[in-house]
Amino acid sequence: MAKTSAYRCSECGWATPRWVGRCGECQAWGSVAQTQAPTRVSTSAPARAAQPIREVDPAEAKAVPTGLGELDRVLGSGLTPGGVVLLAGEPGVGKSTLLLAVASRWAQAGRKVLYVSAEESAAQVGRRAQRIGALADGLFLASEQDLSVVLGHIEEVAPSLLVLDSVQTVSVPGGDGVPGGVTQVKEVTQALVRVAKQRGLAVLLVGHVTKEGAVAGPRTLEHLVDVVLTFEGDKHSELRIVRASKNRFGPADEIGCFEMTERGIAEVGDPSGLFVSHHDEPACGSCLTVAVEGRRPLLTELQALVAASAAQSPRRVANGVDAGRLSLLLAVLGRRAKVKLGHKEVYVSTIGGAKTTDPAADLAIAVAVAAAAGDEAFARPLVALGEVGLSGEVRRVSGLERRLAEAARLGVTLALVPAGSRVKVPGLEVVEVSTLAQALAILGVRKKARLEAA
Repeated sequence: MAKTSAYRCSECGWATPRWVGRCGECQAWGSVAQTQAPTRVSTSAPARAAQPIREVDPAEAKAVPTGLGELDRVLGSGLTPGGVVLLAGEPGVGKSTLLLAVASRWAQAGRKVLYVSAEESAAQVGRRAQRIGALADGLFLASEQDLSVVLGHIEEVAPSLLVLDSVQTVSVPGGDGVPGGVTQVKEVTQALVRVAKQRGLAVLLVGHVTKEGAVAGPRTLEHLVDVVLTFEGDKHSELRIVRASKNRFGPADEIGCFEMTERGIAEVGDPSGLFVSHHDEPACGSCLTVAVEGRRPLLTELQALVAASAAQSPRRVANGVDAGRLSLLLAVLGRRAKVKLGHKEVYVSTIGGAKTTDPAADLAIAVAVAAAAGDEAFARPLVALGEVGLSGEVRRVSGLERRLAEAARLGVTLALVPAGSRVKVPGLEVVEVSTLAQALAILGVRKKARLEAA
């Protein structure tokens, strides 16, 4: 008689006849638990009858602005009553400072806020609030790690916004597992989501990240919440970026830019200039592109360096761009544009910590690498827009007119675009190209790059 699978993974459903600490399918730790026999569920009368959709009042879910325009841009238009937002980021990037600023502005508008810190004492949070000017009468602080006590604070204060820092450090009394474990994090999140929906309470949760940069904890954590935000930034730079990876109330690819200062966090309304370096003389191996993040076009500078290598396998380093995409473009450069880089080390980087995965940056990356291979600098700022195919063709990209308008606004006078675009922007010379080889020939870098690589 065949054995029945008595254990199942809560993440992916993988079954096994015996308990194991790690799922053999999705490799999640602590997710395999013993299955129980299905129980019969009896019907019960609902507490609230179902309503016809035309009678539902959409104003109950109208978003409320947070007071930070950049954060509202990412959220859609603000925090939605009953919505649960998860903000994840590396330690020390400024998550607590950002949420404390949100809490103070929320309270200054005459609403109540409950800020629960499970990692710091109330005195430590109060000291930071005093330093950044985040003091408000309607802002209540508590330092608790017990979920039942947190729920008691919610009943007592009756806030319209709850900030919990962090969800991995709060535990359910008598629950299975350890604080921060899969079971505990799931139970804490489920309880807070339930309270948020019942009371129309907006909830902001702080989440930890793994060393790979992913949200720590079970994958179901991201499914339970309504919005997942990541707070990115280099500790050695003042620039911080809030990026949405999931949003039930707005766009899921929008970003907001902030600047971390001694007095707290400040909004950056026009971040395009932050991703461009300013040279007294033309820089070698540099090209501009305009990436679209959500509805916002961002002028971004791409720099490339090509150096001789004695190694059998030369290095290819990508900073701010996709490494796989860079390898593809190097292959197209060698095969379709005759820029041989097989024995050269290639380094490509963005400026100011920008990260771009927009295919429209392909042409700019290829032009920058070819210019670096030929030790070429352009006499005037150049923006290149277009996706490069494996056959070397330059494909059209969306929102081209909006991208070029942003480039012209910041002083760019020359643009390479895909053939057939037929876009005209005042003050900008637009040159259409159909292939990568044609683009390099127009710029005059192809021949010199071939000689340098030989």
